[in-house]
Amino acid sequence: MLHRTDVDGVPTLLAPSSGPMTAGLTFRVGLADEGAARIGITHLVEHLALHRHGVADYHYNGATGSVVTHFHMQGSERDIVTYLEMVCDSLADLPVQRLETEKAILRTEAAGRGGGVNRMLPMWRYGAQHYGLVSYPEWGIDRLGPDDVRAWANAWFTRANAVLWISGDRVPPGLRLRLPAGTLRPVPVATTILPAAPAYFTGAGGGVVFDGVMRRHVAGSLFALMLERELFRSLRQEGGLSYAASASYDPRGDGMAVVTAFADALPEKQGAVVGGFVDVLAGFRVGRITQTELDAVRAKADEALRHPDAPAGQLPGLATDLLTGARLRTLDQLRGQLYAVTLADVHDAALQVLGSGLLQVPPGSRADWAGFAAAPTTSTDVLPGHTYRALDGSGASLVLGADGVSVVEGACRATVRYRSCAVMHAWPDGARQLIGLDGIAVLVEPALFAAPADTTARIDRSVDPSIVLPMPARKPDDIPRPSPAPATGTFPPSTGRFPAPTGGYPPATGVIPRTIAVLPPDGTFPPSNGRFSPATGSPPPA
Repeated sequence: MLHRTDVDGVPTLLAPSSGPMTAGLTFRVGLADEGAARIGITHLVEHLALHRHGVADYHYNGATGSVVTHFHMQGSERDIVTYLEMVCDSLADLPVQRLETEKAILRTEAAGRGGGVNRMLPMWRYGAQHYGLVSYPEWGIDRLGPDDVRAWANAWFTRANAVLWISGDRVPPGLRLRLPAGTLRPVPVATTILPAAPAYFTGAGGGVVFDGVMRRHVAGSLFALMLERELFRSLRQEGGLSYAASASYDPRGDGMAVVTAFADALPEKQGAVVGGFVDVLAGFRVGRITQTELDAVRAKADEALRHPDAPAGQLPGLATDLLTGARLRTLDQLRGQLYAVTLADVHDAALQVLGSGLLQVPPGSRADWAGFAAAPTTSTDVLPGHTYRALDGSGASLVLGADGVSVVEGACRATVRYRSCAVMHAWPDGARQLIGLDGIAVLVEPALFAAPADTTARIDRSVDPSIVLPMPARKPDDIPRPSPAPATGTFPPSTGRFPAPTGGYPPATGVIPRTIAVLPPDGTFPPSNGRFSPATGSPPPA
């Protein structure tokens, strides 16, 4: 039922559908390819490419994901030809006169976009690189110019890096895809920053979120269905602790897949939900699954594969598989693999996922009692170099070394090496925020330390100019000044990896120490302002 051909050298997949014709053009490029200083460039190209289409009487859209970008629409054959040719022509000649307007639209879109229950987990697992970039805001769009977006489109939106898919019996007559030749781009290599797993961290939300990585296999999709079923039964039906309990299985593009699970919780029930959630995971770890449960979820999966429009529904995923080197499987092959899965296969999938697990717990909760290691919130070392004390008497210190920058306050330390700096925010008054590939961030406010006048210049000379993001000037009252240390003692820790940033930068309010505060650009400072629980101002218990 799946037919393969090509259109102008672009691999093309066709499958029958009972509804209107739907078509999509998928490119192997996404957030994971961008780099922290260019986050948003693919999304910006997508918006520019769609501008010329204007208002239409049929549905069309684009979507930028982690490793692929889709342009898709539903309509008549003539409409599909018009749309796809417009997309290709616009990619070849982006309407860069719309650049600033589309940037403003992206900012508005980001302001109204929900982060999703698992928004934080990629940053904690991968850092400020590749698959972790989905946790960060679209920092790069402000500095991008016409040449930047043209070069990105020419390099990534090419014939060899694309797949066309159509839910219909044929390729619409006359369709031409005028794309440059290019090359098929490999997916990024995933690198974890977790020193140990399973691990946990304290999040800002009230629910519990979990993910784990496994080799891609149909047993993983069945495990996800069983996990969702058991979470729903245990936390909602029996315990009355959660309303929403869900799980998903998502191929990552590199031969691996991620299983993600979530359960919500009221404030007064958060501890019970954490306990119940961990108990469910523990049950799978010891193999507490039955053939009856496996048969139930297998029947559900089989029913979806037997739907008349199942072949068409598979097309976007198959396009991604083709671009990422995965083997394409027919529905009959999928069903055969589905029924070949045993309880041992599901248990093996569970062990892989749980062994690599990352758990987000609500503020005030912990999971070390269940064998989860606390994910690191600060750096493990301090660079050698010249040390400059804070002027407010707090005991904090700034270390400027030949290889990078460290800031220390009590037992907390944050270090970013220049060679592994993912992005640096630069303010006209001399403040610099460096974020390492591991997600650890250091904010250097030169006025708060007894540092030399050329501190900012020394940092600037050492950082790759291509990862520097100029920031707007701050109002004089927003620039922090030294203040006496509080009479009550030390400040709460404020270094480390901050919660997923989302927007503008807050003023200095004096609520927290400004010596080594890490900016969470969401407009407000949480109490700890670091990679700690915003609600508690403290790191996960060691």
